[in-house]
Amino acid sequence: MATAFDPRQGQRPVFDALLDAARKHGLKKPILEDQDRRALTYQDLIRASFALGRKLAAITAPREHVAIMLPSSVGAVVTFFALHAIGRIPTMLNFTAGIRNLKAACKLAGVKHVLTSHRFIEQAKLHDLIDALEGQATIVYLEDVRKSVGTTDKLYAAVAGFFPQQFRAAAKPSDPGVVLFTSGSFGAPRGVVLTQANLVSNAMQIAAHIDLDPDWVFFNPLPVFHCFGLTGGVILPLLTGLKAFEYPSPLHSKQIPPLLKDTKASVLLSTDTFVNQYARVAERDEMAGLRFIVCGAEKVRAETHALVREKFGDVPVLEGYGATECSPVIAVNKPEDNRQGTVGGLLPGIEPRLEPVEGIPLGGKLVVRGPNVMAGYLNESGGVDAPEGGWHDTGDVVTLSDDNWVTIQGRVKRFAKIGGEMVSLTAAEDLAAAVWPSNRHAVVSLPDPKKGERLVLVTDRQDAAASSLIAHAQSIGAPELAAPRRILKAQEIPVLGTGKTDYVAVQRMAEADAKAG
Repeated sequence: MATAFDPRQGQRPVFDALLDAARKHGLKKPILEDQDRRALTYQDLIRASFALGRKLAAITAPREHVAIMLPSSVGAVVTFFALHAIGRIPTMLNFTAGIRNLKAACKLAGVKHVLTSHRFIEQAKLHDLIDALEGQATIVYLEDVRKSVGTTDKLYAAVAGFFPQQFRAAAKPSDPGVVLFTSGSFGAPRGVVLTQANLVSNAMQIAAHIDLDPDWVFFNPLPVFHCFGLTGGVILPLLTGLKAFEYPSPLHSKQIPPLLKDTKASVLLSTDTFVNQYARVAERDEMAGLRFIVCGAEKVRAETHALVREKFGDVPVLEGYGATECSPVIAVNKPEDNRQGTVGGLLPGIEPRLEPVEGIPLGGKLVVRGPNVMAGYLNESGGVDAPEGGWHDTGDVVTLSDDNWVTIQGRVKRFAKIGGEMVSLTAAEDLAAAVWPSNRHAVVSLPDPKKGERLVLVTDRQDAAASSLIAHAQSIGAPELAAPRRILKAQEIPVLGTGKTDYVAVQRMAEADAKAG
Protein backbone atom coordinates (compact mmCIF):
# COMPACT_ATOMS: atom_id res chain seq x y z
CA MET A 1 0.00 0.00 0.00
CA ALA A 2 1.11 3.58 -0.66
CA THR A 3 2.41 5.39 2.40
CA ALA A 4 3.65 8.90 3.03
CA PHE A 5 7.02 9.46 1.38
CA ASP A 6 9.88 9.37 3.86
CA PRO A 7 13.07 10.79 2.27
CA ARG A 8 15.16 8.64 4.63
CA GLN A 9 13.82 5.52 2.90
CA GLY A 10 15.67 6.55 -0.24
CA GLN A 11 18.99 7.07 1.50
CA ARG A 12 20.15 3.49 1.03
CA PRO A 13 22.53 1.72 -1.36
CA VAL A 14 20.73 -0.29 -4.03
CA PHE A 15 21.93 -3.72 -2.87
CA ASP A 16 21.07 -2.96 0.75
CA ALA A 17 17.57 -1.91 -0.35
CA LEU A 18 17.23 -5.29 -2.11
CA LEU A 19 18.28 -7.09 1.09
CA ASP A 20 15.76 -5.04 3.10
CA ALA A 21 12.99 -6.03 0.65
CA ALA A 22 13.99 -9.71 0.90
CA ARG A 23 13.76 -9.59 4.71
CA LYS A 24 10.40 -7.81 4.58
CA HIS A 25 8.72 -9.97 1.94
CA GLY A 26 10.50 -13.29 2.53
CA LEU A 27 13.60 -14.84 1.01
CA LYS A 28 11.51 -17.60 -0.57
CA LYS A 29 9.16 -15.24 -2.41
CA PRO A 30 9.35 -15.63 -6.24
CA ILE A 31 10.34 -12.17 -7.42
CA LEU A 32 11.85 -12.38 -10.90
CA GLU A 33 11.07 -14.23 -14.13
CA ASP A 34 11.54 -13.96 -17.89
CA GLN A 35 10.48 -15.83 -21.02
CA ASP A 36 12.54 -18.87 -19.96
CA ARG A 37 9.90 -19.22 -17.21
CA ARG A 38 12.27 -20.17 -14.38
CA ALA A 39 11.26 -17.90 -11.50
CA LEU A 40 13.90 -16.69 -9.04
CA THR A 41 13.18 -15.99 -5.38
CA TYR A 42 14.86 -13.17 -3.49
CA GLN A 43 17.30 -15.76 -2.14
CA ASP A 44 18.04 -17.08 -5.64
CA LEU A 45 18.66 -13.54 -6.91
CA ILE A 46 20.98 -12.66 -4.02
CA ARG A 47 22.99 -15.90 -4.37
CA ALA A 48 23.20 -15.58 -8.15
CA SER A 49 24.45 -12.00 -7.73
CA PHE A 50 27.23 -13.17 -5.42
CA ALA A 51 28.17 -16.11 -7.65
CA LEU A 52 28.44 -13.95 -10.77
CA GLY A 53 29.92 -11.08 -8.82
CA ARG A 54 32.79 -13.24 -7.54
CA LYS A 55 33.76 -14.04 -11.15
CA LEU A 56 33.41 -10.45 -12.35
CA ALA A 57 35.44 -9.16 -9.41
CA ALA A 58 38.42 -11.17 -10.67
CA ILE A 59 38.51 -9.34 -14.02
CA THR A 60 37.36 -5.82 -13.08
CA ALA A 61 38.48 -3.13 -10.66
CA PRO A 62 36.58 -1.54 -7.76
CA ARG A 63 34.37 1.40 -8.91
CA GLU A 64 35.03 0.53 -12.56
CA HIS A 65 32.36 1.47 -15.08
CA VAL A 66 31.37 -2.00 -16.31
CA ALA A 67 29.05 -2.00 -19.33
CA ILE A 68 25.95 -4.17 -19.60
CA MET A 69 24.64 -4.84 -23.11
CA LEU A 70 21.69 -7.18 -22.61
CA PRO A 71 17.95 -7.18 -23.28
CA SER A 72 15.43 -7.11 -20.44
CA SER A 73 15.86 -10.53 -18.84
CA VAL A 74 16.71 -12.34 -15.63
CA GLY A 75 20.33 -12.32 -16.80
CA ALA A 76 20.38 -8.53 -17.10
CA VAL A 77 18.89 -8.09 -13.63
CA VAL A 78 21.30 -10.55 -12.00
CA THR A 79 24.22 -8.84 -13.74
CA PHE A 80 23.07 -5.41 -12.52
CA PHE A 81 22.88 -6.57 -8.89
CA ALA A 82 26.09 -8.61 -9.19
CA LEU A 83 27.99 -5.44 -10.07
CA HIS A 84 26.44 -3.68 -7.07
CA ALA A 85 27.39 -6.60 -4.81
CA ILE A 86 31.07 -6.16 -5.71
CA GLY A 87 31.22 -2.35 -5.84
CA ARG A 88 31.30 -1.82 -9.61
CA ILE A 89 29.18 0.74 -11.49
CA PRO A 90 26.69 -0.70 -14.00
CA THR A 91 26.89 1.25 -17.26
CA MET A 92 23.92 0.47 -19.48
CA LEU A 93 24.54 0.41 -23.24
CA ASN A 94 21.76 1.17 -25.70
CA PHE A 95 22.41 -1.44 -28.39
CA THR A 96 19.90 0.29 -30.71
CA ALA A 97 21.83 3.57 -30.70
CA GLY A 98 24.22 2.67 -33.53
CA ILE A 99 27.95 1.98 -33.61
CA ARG A 100 29.07 5.63 -33.50
CA ASN A 101 26.98 6.50 -30.44
CA LEU A 102 27.93 3.29 -28.62
CA LYS A 103 31.64 3.82 -29.16
CA ALA A 104 31.29 7.41 -27.97
CA ALA A 105 29.40 6.24 -24.87
CA CYS A 106 32.09 3.68 -24.00
CA LYS A 107 34.82 6.25 -24.48
CA LEU A 108 33.04 8.84 -22.33
CA ALA A 109 32.51 6.35 -19.48
CA GLY A 110 35.97 4.79 -19.79
CA VAL A 111 34.46 1.36 -20.30
CA LYS A 112 37.01 -1.49 -20.27
CA HIS A 113 34.61 -4.46 -20.11
CA VAL A 114 31.29 -5.06 -21.87
CA LEU A 115 29.08 -7.83 -20.43
CA THR A 116 26.78 -9.48 -22.95
CA SER A 117 25.72 -12.95 -24.12
CA HIS A 118 26.34 -15.13 -27.18
CA ARG A 119 22.63 -15.92 -27.39
CA PHE A 120 21.65 -12.25 -27.46
CA ILE A 121 24.27 -11.26 -30.02
CA GLU A 122 23.19 -14.12 -32.29
CA GLN A 123 19.46 -13.44 -32.00
CA ALA A 124 19.78 -9.67 -32.38
CA LYS A 125 22.44 -10.00 -35.12
CA LEU A 126 24.80 -7.54 -33.42
CA HIS A 127 28.09 -9.00 -34.66
CA ASP A 128 29.09 -5.74 -36.37
CA LEU A 129 28.55 -3.90 -33.10
CA ILE A 130 30.71 -6.36 -31.20
CA ASP A 131 33.44 -6.10 -33.84
CA ALA A 132 33.42 -2.32 -33.46
CA LEU A 133 33.53 -2.39 -29.65
CA GLU A 134 36.28 -5.01 -29.42
CA GLY A 135 38.80 -2.38 -30.40
CA GLN A 136 38.27 -0.40 -27.20
CA ALA A 137 36.92 -2.88 -24.61
CA THR A 138 37.03 -6.56 -23.63
CA ILE A 139 33.81 -8.36 -24.50
CA VAL A 140 32.78 -10.77 -21.72
CA TYR A 141 30.15 -13.39 -22.56
CA LEU A 142 28.09 -14.39 -19.55
CA GLU A 143 27.58 -17.97 -20.81
CA ASP A 144 31.37 -18.42 -20.64
CA VAL A 145 31.47 -16.94 -17.14
CA ARG A 146 28.65 -19.24 -16.04
CA LYS A 147 30.50 -22.32 -17.31
CA SER A 148 33.50 -21.38 -15.19
CA VAL A 149 31.48 -21.30 -11.94
CA GLY A 150 32.78 -24.20 -9.87
CA THR A 151 32.05 -25.81 -6.52
CA THR A 152 34.05 -23.19 -4.62
CA ASP A 153 32.08 -20.38 -6.28
CA LYS A 154 28.78 -22.07 -5.42
CA LEU A 155 29.83 -22.54 -1.81
CA TYR A 156 30.89 -18.90 -1.65
CA ALA A 157 27.49 -17.81 -3.04
CA ALA A 158 25.64 -20.02 -0.57
CA VAL A 159 27.53 -18.62 2.42
CA ALA A 160 27.22 -15.06 1.09
CA GLY A 161 23.49 -15.64 0.68
CA PHE A 162 23.23 -16.38 4.41
CA PHE A 163 25.39 -13.39 5.41
CA PRO A 164 24.89 -10.91 2.55
CA GLN A 165 25.52 -7.80 4.64
CA GLN A 166 29.01 -9.10 5.49
CA PHE A 167 29.91 -10.17 1.94
CA ARG A 168 28.57 -7.30 -0.17
CA ALA A 169 30.86 -4.38 -0.97
CA ALA A 170 30.22 -1.44 1.32
CA ALA A 171 28.58 1.49 -0.46
CA LYS A 172 27.23 4.93 0.39
CA PRO A 173 23.87 6.26 -0.83
CA SER A 174 25.78 9.04 -2.60
CA ASP A 175 27.92 6.57 -4.60
CA PRO A 176 27.14 6.11 -8.31
CA GLY A 177 24.35 3.58 -8.83
CA VAL A 178 24.26 3.46 -12.62
CA VAL A 179 25.40 5.30 -15.72
CA LEU A 180 22.74 5.69 -18.39
CA PHE A 181 22.87 7.48 -21.71
CA THR A 182 20.18 9.89 -22.82
CA SER A 183 18.25 8.75 -25.86
CA GLY A 184 19.66 11.48 -28.06
CA SER A 185 16.31 12.65 -29.52
CA PHE A 186 17.94 15.94 -30.41
CA GLY A 187 21.64 15.14 -30.60
CA ALA A 188 24.51 13.08 -29.20
CA PRO A 189 23.75 11.02 -26.06
CA ARG A 190 25.03 12.29 -22.70
CA GLY A 191 26.21 10.10 -19.84
CA VAL A 192 23.93 10.51 -16.82
CA VAL A 193 25.25 9.44 -13.41
CA LEU A 194 22.47 8.45 -11.02
CA THR A 195 23.41 7.77 -7.41
CA GLN A 196 22.28 4.76 -5.42
CA ALA A 197 19.99 7.08 -3.45
CA ASN A 198 18.53 8.52 -6.68
CA LEU A 199 17.38 5.05 -7.79
CA VAL A 200 16.05 3.92 -4.42
CA SER A 201 14.39 7.30 -3.78
CA ASN A 202 12.52 7.28 -7.08
CA ALA A 203 11.17 3.79 -6.36
CA MET A 204 10.03 4.93 -2.91
CA GLN A 205 8.47 8.12 -4.35
CA ILE A 206 6.42 6.07 -6.83
CA ALA A 207 5.34 3.63 -4.10
CA ALA A 208 4.19 6.60 -1.99
CA HIS A 209 2.23 8.02 -4.96
CA ILE A 210 0.45 4.87 -6.21
CA ASP A 211 -0.94 1.98 -4.15
CA LEU A 212 1.08 -1.14 -5.03
CA ASP A 213 0.12 -4.64 -3.93
CA PRO A 214 2.97 -7.14 -3.32
CA ASP A 215 0.77 -9.83 -4.89
CA TRP A 216 0.90 -8.06 -8.26
CA VAL A 217 3.13 -8.87 -11.25
CA PHE A 218 4.92 -6.10 -13.16
CA PHE A 219 5.35 -6.94 -16.85
CA ASN A 220 8.30 -5.09 -18.36
CA PRO A 221 9.07 -5.36 -22.09
CA LEU A 222 11.00 -2.06 -22.07
CA PRO A 223 14.80 -2.10 -22.35
CA VAL A 224 16.81 -1.84 -19.14
CA PHE A 225 19.23 0.52 -20.89
CA HIS A 226 16.36 3.03 -20.67
CA CYS A 227 15.69 4.50 -17.23
CA PHE A 228 11.93 3.82 -17.39
CA GLY A 229 12.62 0.12 -18.02
CA LEU A 230 15.31 -0.04 -15.32
CA THR A 231 13.59 1.86 -12.51
CA GLY A 232 9.97 1.01 -13.34
CA GLY A 233 10.55 -2.53 -14.59
CA VAL A 234 13.27 -3.75 -12.22
CA ILE A 235 14.10 -1.58 -9.21
CA LEU A 236 10.55 -0.52 -8.25
CA PRO A 237 8.99 -4.01 -8.17
CA LEU A 238 11.98 -5.75 -6.59
CA LEU A 239 12.31 -3.17 -3.81
CA THR A 240 8.58 -3.19 -3.04
CA GLY A 241 7.92 -6.93 -3.13
CA LEU A 242 6.22 -7.22 -6.53
CA LYS A 243 7.23 -9.91 -8.98
CA ALA A 244 8.97 -8.53 -12.08
CA PHE A 245 8.53 -10.30 -15.41
CA GLU A 246 11.18 -9.20 -17.92
CA TYR A 247 10.58 -9.52 -21.66
CA PRO A 248 13.37 -8.84 -24.19
CA SER A 249 11.59 -6.62 -26.73
CA PRO A 250 8.50 -4.39 -26.84
CA LEU A 251 8.26 -5.01 -30.59
CA HIS A 252 6.72 -8.49 -30.26
CA SER A 253 3.10 -7.36 -30.45
CA LYS A 254 1.70 -10.85 -31.15
CA GLN A 255 3.66 -12.64 -28.40
CA ILE A 256 3.18 -10.13 -25.57
CA PRO A 257 -0.65 -10.11 -25.11
CA PRO A 258 -0.90 -13.91 -24.55
CA LEU A 259 2.00 -13.66 -22.08
CA LEU A 260 0.21 -10.93 -20.15
CA LYS A 261 -2.60 -13.39 -19.53
CA ASP A 262 -0.31 -16.37 -18.90
CA THR A 263 1.87 -14.54 -16.36
CA LYS A 264 -1.18 -13.02 -14.62
CA ALA A 265 0.34 -9.60 -15.19
CA SER A 266 -1.16 -6.79 -13.10
CA VAL A 267 0.77 -3.82 -14.44
CA LEU A 268 2.18 -3.29 -17.94
CA LEU A 269 4.94 -0.75 -18.55
CA SER A 270 4.99 0.53 -22.10
CA THR A 271 4.66 3.47 -24.49
CA ASP A 272 1.65 4.70 -26.42
CA THR A 273 2.92 3.23 -29.69
CA PHE A 274 3.39 -0.26 -28.28
CA VAL A 275 0.18 -0.32 -26.20
CA ASN A 276 -1.77 0.65 -29.30
CA GLN A 277 -0.21 -2.25 -31.20
CA TYR A 278 -0.87 -4.76 -28.40
CA ALA A 279 -4.47 -3.62 -28.00
CA ARG A 280 -5.20 -4.05 -31.70
CA VAL A 281 -4.09 -7.69 -31.85
CA ALA A 282 -4.97 -8.88 -28.33
CA GLU A 283 -7.96 -11.00 -27.43
CA ARG A 284 -10.15 -9.43 -24.79
CA ASP A 285 -9.10 -11.80 -22.00
CA GLU A 286 -5.40 -11.20 -22.67
CA MET A 287 -5.32 -7.62 -21.38
CA ALA A 288 -8.55 -7.32 -19.39
CA GLY A 289 -6.80 -8.75 -16.29
CA LEU A 290 -4.42 -5.78 -16.02
CA ARG A 291 -4.96 -3.42 -13.08
CA PHE A 292 -3.51 -0.57 -15.12
CA ILE A 293 -0.99 0.31 -17.83
CA VAL A 294 1.73 2.91 -17.33
CA CYS A 295 2.98 4.77 -20.40
CA GLY A 296 5.97 7.07 -20.69
CA ALA A 297 8.39 8.40 -23.31
CA GLU A 298 5.66 9.84 -25.56
CA LYS A 299 2.19 11.38 -25.41
CA VAL A 300 -0.70 8.94 -25.01
CA ARG A 301 -3.20 9.55 -27.79
CA ALA A 302 -6.94 9.80 -27.13
CA GLU A 303 -7.32 6.99 -29.67
CA THR A 304 -5.24 4.66 -27.46
CA HIS A 305 -7.34 5.45 -24.37
CA ALA A 306 -10.52 4.77 -26.37
CA LEU A 307 -9.18 1.55 -27.93
CA VAL A 308 -8.14 0.06 -24.57
CA ARG A 309 -11.41 1.08 -22.92
CA GLU A 310 -13.49 -0.35 -25.77
CA LYS A 311 -11.69 -3.72 -25.92
CA PHE A 312 -10.68 -4.34 -22.30
CA GLY A 313 -13.04 -2.35 -20.13
CA ASP A 314 -11.82 -0.60 -17.01
CA VAL A 315 -8.05 -0.81 -17.55
CA PRO A 316 -6.71 2.71 -16.99
CA VAL A 317 -3.85 3.87 -19.21
CA LEU A 318 -1.78 6.09 -16.91
CA GLU A 319 0.40 8.62 -18.67
CA GLY A 320 3.55 9.58 -16.82
CA TYR A 321 6.47 11.89 -17.36
CA GLY A 322 10.13 11.69 -16.60
CA ALA A 323 13.71 12.29 -17.61
CA THR A 324 16.77 10.08 -17.35
CA GLU A 325 18.30 12.83 -15.19
CA CYS A 326 15.46 12.31 -12.67
CA SER A 327 15.80 8.53 -12.31
CA PRO A 328 13.38 8.99 -14.30
CA VAL A 329 9.86 9.55 -12.92
CA ILE A 330 8.82 13.14 -12.23
CA ALA A 331 5.03 12.79 -12.46
CA VAL A 332 2.44 10.11 -13.18
CA ASN A 333 -1.32 9.75 -13.10
CA LYS A 334 -3.05 7.46 -10.59
CA PRO A 335 -5.55 4.67 -11.29
CA GLU A 336 -8.12 6.45 -9.13
CA ASP A 337 -7.24 9.94 -10.47
CA ASN A 338 -6.39 9.61 -14.15
CA ARG A 339 -6.62 13.01 -15.80
CA GLN A 340 -6.28 12.46 -19.53
CA GLY A 341 -4.29 15.12 -21.33
CA THR A 342 -1.99 15.53 -18.33
CA VAL A 343 1.09 13.51 -17.36
CA GLY A 344 -0.07 13.22 -13.77
CA GLY A 345 0.81 14.65 -10.41
CA LEU A 346 4.33 15.45 -9.30
CA LEU A 347 5.79 12.69 -7.14
CA PRO A 348 6.21 13.49 -3.44
CA GLY A 349 9.55 15.06 -2.63
CA ILE A 350 9.86 16.88 -5.96
CA GLU A 351 10.13 20.66 -5.80
CA PRO A 352 9.04 22.43 -9.02
CA ARG A 353 9.92 25.84 -10.43
CA LEU A 354 8.46 27.39 -13.58
CA GLU A 355 10.68 29.79 -15.51
CA PRO A 356 9.10 32.15 -18.05
CA VAL A 357 9.89 31.53 -21.72
CA GLU A 358 9.86 34.52 -24.05
CA GLY A 359 7.00 34.40 -26.50
CA ILE A 360 5.15 31.61 -24.67
CA PRO A 361 2.46 33.11 -22.41
CA LEU A 362 1.07 29.87 -20.96
CA GLY A 363 3.03 28.08 -18.23
CA GLY A 364 6.81 28.04 -18.14
CA LYS A 365 9.90 25.89 -18.38
CA LEU A 366 9.88 23.23 -15.68
CA VAL A 367 12.93 23.03 -13.42
CA VAL A 368 12.88 20.43 -10.63
CA ARG A 369 14.81 19.49 -7.52
CA GLY A 370 14.49 16.39 -5.37
CA PRO A 371 16.12 13.17 -4.10
CA ASN A 372 15.80 11.57 -7.55
CA VAL A 373 17.73 14.29 -9.43
CA MET A 374 21.03 12.99 -10.82
CA ALA A 375 24.55 13.44 -9.51
CA GLY A 376 25.35 14.97 -12.91
CA TYR A 377 26.66 14.39 -16.43
CA LEU A 378 29.90 12.57 -17.15
CA ASN A 379 32.50 14.92 -18.59
CA GLU A 380 35.45 14.24 -20.89
CA SER A 381 37.96 14.29 -18.02
CA GLY A 382 36.18 11.47 -16.18
CA GLY A 383 34.47 13.69 -13.63
CA VAL A 384 30.82 14.59 -13.12
CA ASP A 385 29.24 17.98 -13.84
CA ALA A 386 26.63 18.40 -11.10
CA PRO A 387 23.37 20.31 -11.69
CA GLU A 388 23.60 23.81 -10.20
CA GLY A 389 21.97 23.89 -6.78
CA GLY A 390 20.55 20.42 -7.41
CA TRP A 391 18.06 21.81 -9.97
CA HIS A 392 17.47 19.97 -13.26
CA ASP A 393 16.21 21.95 -16.25
CA THR A 394 13.79 19.60 -18.03
CA GLY A 395 13.58 21.79 -21.15
CA ASP A 396 9.79 21.22 -21.17
CA VAL A 397 7.21 23.98 -21.13
CA VAL A 398 4.39 22.95 -18.79
CA THR A 399 1.45 24.23 -16.84
CA LEU A 400 0.85 23.17 -13.23
CA SER A 401 -2.56 22.87 -11.60
CA ASP A 402 -3.13 24.04 -8.04
CA ASP A 403 -2.46 20.47 -6.86
CA ASN A 404 0.69 20.10 -9.02
CA TRP A 405 -0.76 18.06 -11.88
CA VAL A 406 1.43 18.57 -14.93
CA THR A 407 0.30 19.34 -18.49
CA ILE A 408 3.04 19.50 -21.11
CA GLN A 409 2.79 22.26 -23.71
CA GLY A 410 5.96 21.22 -25.54
CA ARG A 411 9.74 21.28 -25.33
CA VAL A 412 11.54 24.62 -25.47
CA LYS A 413 13.37 23.25 -28.51
CA ARG A 414 10.04 22.18 -29.97
CA PHE A 415 8.66 25.65 -30.62
CA ALA A 416 8.98 27.51 -33.92
CA LYS A 417 8.82 31.27 -34.47
CA ILE A 418 6.52 31.91 -37.42
CA GLY A 419 5.81 35.50 -38.39
CA GLY A 420 6.83 36.61 -34.91
CA GLU A 421 4.51 34.11 -33.16
CA MET A 422 5.73 31.15 -31.07
CA VAL A 423 4.05 27.95 -32.28
CA SER A 424 4.27 24.61 -30.45
CA LEU A 425 5.35 21.72 -32.67
CA THR A 426 3.66 19.43 -30.18
CA ALA A 427 0.37 21.29 -30.71
CA ALA A 428 0.83 20.87 -34.47
CA GLU A 429 1.29 17.12 -33.96
CA ASP A 430 -1.87 17.08 -31.85
CA LEU A 431 -3.80 18.63 -34.76
CA ALA A 432 -2.62 15.84 -37.08
CA ALA A 433 -3.43 13.19 -34.45
CA ALA A 434 -6.96 14.57 -34.09
CA VAL A 435 -7.56 14.44 -37.86
CA TRP A 436 -5.88 11.06 -38.44
CA PRO A 437 -5.90 9.32 -35.02
CA SER A 438 -4.81 5.90 -36.31
CA ASN A 439 -1.56 7.18 -37.83
CA ARG A 440 1.84 8.33 -36.61
CA HIS A 441 2.91 11.94 -37.09
CA ALA A 442 5.94 14.12 -36.35
CA VAL A 443 6.31 17.86 -36.92
CA VAL A 444 9.64 19.65 -37.34
CA SER A 445 10.52 23.17 -38.44
CA LEU A 446 12.70 24.45 -41.28
CA PRO A 447 14.02 27.96 -41.97
CA ASP A 448 11.74 30.16 -44.08
CA PRO A 449 13.01 33.35 -45.76
CA LYS A 450 9.67 35.15 -45.38
CA LYS A 451 8.26 34.00 -42.03
CA GLY A 452 11.39 32.92 -40.15
CA GLU A 453 10.38 29.27 -39.83
CA ARG A 454 7.80 26.92 -41.33
CA LEU A 455 6.30 23.66 -40.13
CA VAL A 456 6.71 20.33 -41.89
CA LEU A 457 4.47 17.38 -41.03
CA VAL A 458 6.03 13.96 -41.59
CA THR A 459 3.30 11.32 -41.52
CA ASP A 460 2.56 7.74 -42.49
CA ARG A 461 -0.93 8.82 -43.61
CA GLN A 462 -0.65 8.55 -47.39
CA ASP A 463 -3.67 10.75 -48.24
CA ALA A 464 -2.87 13.49 -45.68
CA ALA A 465 -3.66 16.98 -46.95
CA ALA A 466 -2.91 20.41 -45.46
CA SER A 467 -6.51 21.51 -46.14
CA SER A 468 -7.79 18.94 -43.60
CA LEU A 469 -5.44 20.30 -40.92
CA ILE A 470 -6.45 23.90 -41.60
CA ALA A 471 -10.15 23.01 -41.51
CA HIS A 472 -9.77 21.20 -38.18
CA ALA A 473 -7.78 24.10 -36.69
CA GLN A 474 -10.55 26.49 -37.73
CA SER A 475 -13.26 24.21 -36.31
CA ILE A 476 -11.70 24.09 -32.83
CA GLY A 477 -10.50 27.69 -32.78
CA ALA A 478 -6.81 26.78 -32.88
CA PRO A 479 -4.38 29.19 -34.56
CA GLU A 480 -3.97 28.34 -38.23
CA LEU A 481 -0.23 28.89 -37.83
CA ALA A 482 -0.17 25.53 -36.00
CA ALA A 483 -1.38 23.73 -39.15
CA PRO A 484 1.62 22.61 -41.25
CA ARG A 485 1.30 23.50 -44.93
CA ARG A 486 4.08 21.19 -46.04
CA ILE A 487 3.40 17.45 -45.69
CA LEU A 488 5.98 14.72 -46.25
CA LYS A 489 4.55 11.21 -46.52
CA ALA A 490 6.68 8.30 -45.29
CA GLN A 491 6.13 4.56 -44.97
CA GLU A 492 6.91 4.82 -41.25
CA ILE A 493 7.99 7.41 -38.70
CA PRO A 494 11.49 6.71 -37.33
CA VAL A 495 11.56 5.77 -33.65
CA LEU A 496 14.35 5.20 -31.16
CA GLY A 497 14.83 1.93 -29.28
CA THR A 498 12.96 3.48 -26.35
CA GLY A 499 9.82 4.04 -28.45
CA LYS A 500 10.27 7.80 -28.73
CA THR A 501 10.06 9.55 -32.08
CA ASP A 502 13.55 9.96 -33.53
CA TYR A 503 13.38 13.67 -34.28
CA VAL A 504 16.97 13.78 -35.52
CA ALA A 505 16.05 11.31 -38.28
CA VAL A 506 12.75 13.12 -38.98
CA GLN A 507 14.58 16.44 -39.28
CA ARG A 508 17.02 14.90 -41.78
CA MET A 509 14.09 13.58 -43.82
CA ALA A 510 12.48 17.02 -43.93
CA GLU A 511 15.77 18.74 -44.86
CA ALA A 512 16.47 16.21 -47.64
CA ASP A 513 12.95 16.70 -48.98
CA ALA A 514 13.39 20.49 -48.96
CA LYS A 515 16.68 20.23 -50.88
CA ALA A 516 15.16 17.84 -53.41
CA GLY A 517 12.03 19.91 -53.91
